[in-house]
Amino acid sequence: MSHSILFLFIFLQQFAFSLSKLPTPPLPVLPIPTAAQLKWQRREIIFFFHFGINTFTGSEWGSGHESPSLFNPSSLNASQWISAAEAAGASLAILTAKHHDGFCLWPSRYTHHSVARSPWKNGAGDVVAEFVRAARAAGVDVGLYLSPWDRHERSYGLEVPYNEYYLGQLHELLTQYGRISEIWFDGAKGANATNMNYYFEEWFAVTKQLQSSINIFSDAGPDVRWVGDEKGDAGETCWSLIDRKKLRMGDASLESYLNSGDQQGADWVPPECDVSIRPGWFWHKSQSPKPLSKLLDIYYNSVGRNCVLLLNVPPNSTGLVAGEDLRRLREFRWAIDRIFKEDLAMGSKAKGSSQRGGKEGGFAASNVLDGDEETYWSPEEEEEKDGEYWIELRRKNATSKFNVVRIQEAIAMGQRIERHEVVVDGKVMVARGTTVGHKRLHRLDQPVRGKKVRIRIVGSRGPPLISAVGLHFDPFK
Repeated sequence: MSHSILFLFIFLQQFAFSLSKLPTPPLPVLPIPTAAQLKWQRREIIFFFHFGINTFTGSEWGSGHESPSLFNPSSLNASQWISAAEAAGASLAILTAKHHDGFCLWPSRYTHHSVARSPWKNGAGDVVAEFVRAARAAGVDVGLYLSPWDRHERSYGLEVPYNEYYLGQLHELLTQYGRISEIWFDGAKGANATNMNYYFEEWFAVTKQLQSSINIFSDAGPDVRWVGDEKGDAGETCWSLIDRKKLRMGDASLESYLNSGDQQGADWVPPECDVSIRPGWFWHKSQSPKPLSKLLDIYYNSVGRNCVLLLNVPPNSTGLVAGEDLRRLREFRWAIDRIFKEDLAMGSKAKGSSQRGGKEGGFAASNVLDGDEETYWSPEEEEEKDGEYWIELRRKNATSKFNVVRIQEAIAMGQRIERHEVVVDGKVMVARGTTVGHKRLHRLDQPVRGKKVRIRIVGSRGPPLISAVGLHFDPFK
């Protein structure tokens, strides 16, 4: 074979190989979520069940001196609780295994202040076990809250003895009930023990040893952080990023920092919005559930701002979720489904400012319309000529009105978008904001129509990666 023919053969081989190569994905922008954090974020709505001795005394914070004989639900049905969670679309439910009063909903070997000394089931009952069985039967994951503050335990205030006592109870919960998906810690303390130190780092280490895939919630993470309020309101700017070195458990001065996160943060610790369906966290006969309009506001201000909504629904003194709460939950889910079931962006043509890998690449603008969170649009690495990235939907039916714009980032590759705008037909700016994260929902003041809806990314940590854009109509606005 002559040299010229050999060179031609090699050239054609290299050319064919170059045509067959797929464009590589972009590098992630660190930090990024763990698999457990990513699964948690995509739940969007999870449930809290506050139930205990307070349910029978009318208190929010019990004294710790209540008699276990007060705990006697006549019709406790944990399956009904889980059905309530499912009615709202929750895939994870958290139970208060012990609140500040120290009363344990399981027969702990470390205290007599538990269901074992109650008349319920003649002292042979275990609420935690019934809760776990009901959740597993329904395919709902389990979480537990074990209050660090214990107003009953005599060793509370004695640093080492109490921390060891708490660790013993934590060990029981994490070894006796199978897989636990989330464990909930807070920093509440008694006024008589302000110098009481909780050994959170030791507790966290043991928790991870016993349940390697668990998400730990607290003011300081390490996996999920408090949003900084109990109203269900995340910040207009809400980063999943934060600097854990700045966080301290129970420090009220950090609530604003927790609410917004930190664009420069080195740690991925996304926020959880905890709020109760009623004014109180425990059931009180005199209270009623929040109206639908308020629950929808909470949804937009939590799930719609890169958070997971932790909605508390307290069972009553019979051991059931109240009928009026169940009706409100079903109404809430029906309203969310009505708003988001129809995507008015479907049928649109999507176009981006550029596309990674060119027209033959796998990062096309059309990925934002395919309903798959694993695919995404990626522009080229270089900044666009006009100083911004953009993706535009060219609508097939421009006459249909929408008043909600949904944008979702491919957060598995990091949270990137710093500032963005939504422009209709090139001239009407209908929304603007900062962060996006897993999901950003813009609820517009007025319904709009338009042929072209453009999302302009005017600030980003590297090229933005957008997994979904949707347009919806909210009739409850």
